[in-house]
Amino acid sequence: METDVESPGEVAAEPRRGVPGAFVLLGFAVVGALVAVSLGFYGKVHTPTGRPLALLVGFTGLTPMKAWLGTAAVVLAVFQVVSALWMYGRLPVKREAPAVLSQLHRWSGAIAFVATLPVAYHCLWSLGYSTFDTRTALHSLFGCAFYGAFTTKMLALRANKMPGWALPISGGLLFALLVGAWATASLWYFTQSGVPLR
Repeated sequence: METDVESPGEVAAEPRRGVPGAFVLLGFAVVGALVAVSLGFYGKVHTPTGRPLALLVGFTGLTPMKAWLGTAAVVLAVFQVVSALWMYGRLPVKREAPAVLSQLHRWSGAIAFVATLPVAYHCLWSLGYSTFDTRTALHSLFGCAFYGAFTTKMLALRANKMPGWALPISGGLLFALLVGAWATASLWYFTQSGVPLR
């Protein structure tokens, strides 16, 4: 998921002399890893409350709220991927991307990230970092890693010139982790029989 993208014709500032972009990116990755581990540590040592702090209007339970917000974030993230590919000429579309697409790309990324925050908060505060079966262990891992990858990507996006592969790789990893977290929770929830949908 991206919240900002340089225009294809935009020239980024030169990196500081003596500090290759790959090493700077490695430093950002370490910061992202610390964020992911810190979230996982908090979720593991915190005693889960088992109840929501607050439910958004229209939802009767914690799980449906998280499932729908997670789904909204994934839909917006798909738009992020498609719009980035279009802006960088990686889609089999002859028409040039409209100028407004850059703004839509930024806003969709910001809204997608905000949609994940109540989900993550309740996962950590209400339920904790769970490992009692494979699905919940993967979900906990993907969720924490997502915020670490988001941190890395946002730092790289705002930094001096990174290697050409940095943003596509970090954006792809971010998208994959979000989809993994969604598939092991929201998708799983929607495929169960007799569950409330709101």
